[in-house]
Amino acid sequence: MLMLHGWGSSSAVMQTLANRLSDIRTCYLIDFPGFGNSPEPNSAWDLDRFAEMVKSFVQSKIGENSIDILVHSFGNRVLLKLLADQEFNHWIGKVIITGGAGLKPTRSFSFYLKKYTAKCLKAPFMILPGSLRDKGLASLRNSKLWKMLASSDYRKLSGIMRETFVKTVTEYQDDLLSKIEHEALLIWGENDTATPMDQAKRMEEGLKNGVLVRIKDAGHYAFIDQPGQFVSICRAYLEPDQ
Repeated sequence: MLMLHGWGSSSAVMQTLANRLSDIRTCYLIDFPGFGNSPEPNSAWDLDRFAEMVKSFVQSKIGENSIDILVHSFGNRVLLKLLADQEFNHWIGKVIITGGAGLKPTRSFSFYLKKYTAKCLKAPFMILPGSLRDKGLASLRNSKLWKMLASSDYRKLSGIMRETFVKTVTEYQDDLLSKIEHEALLIWGENDTATPMDQAKRMEEGLKNGVLVRIKDAGHYAFIDQPGQFVSICRAYLEPDQ
């Protein structure tokens, strides 16, 4: 089983979960570029590049005809690409998604206020000649006001990883769900605020063969908040006859 971690995290976060499933699955954990022990990419990546990386890893390092995949948060963005890839998805066996990102979120009023404030701040610089425009925008992005408008994940990043973040999180994958035939188990913490329950419900409804299981008293990291219950659910799905 391959495990894919979330944004701002690493494979280390999923190591305990892998250990608890090691008697029924050989678990492979990788660090996406720029996280854990993997260096940053040389240029900004989009989701297609992440998907290609995983495909290459599966085909060259694992080499099995079918591999189960368990993903958390950002890892689901990559998984949805793989599941919709008709030339690759036959490599994928059982699928477990927890706190999966990728769908267009329901936005609050404050989000749109920040969005249009940012557009207004950028507008004067957009009419300037190239070099002056770039210098002005760079200065704006380093200002305290701009950093207040940005998300916490965005504020923590710079350079290539910031570009990668923008490229990946602005690609919404709602339209991929109906193209996916795979059975998928969705395990969600009821108190998840990063990928709220409404996204879990929409994912279950959009997938042809998706089933949602909720875990009480758990948030975005349900496998850490309620490890025993999470592992029991995984075991029942992966080895139903045990």
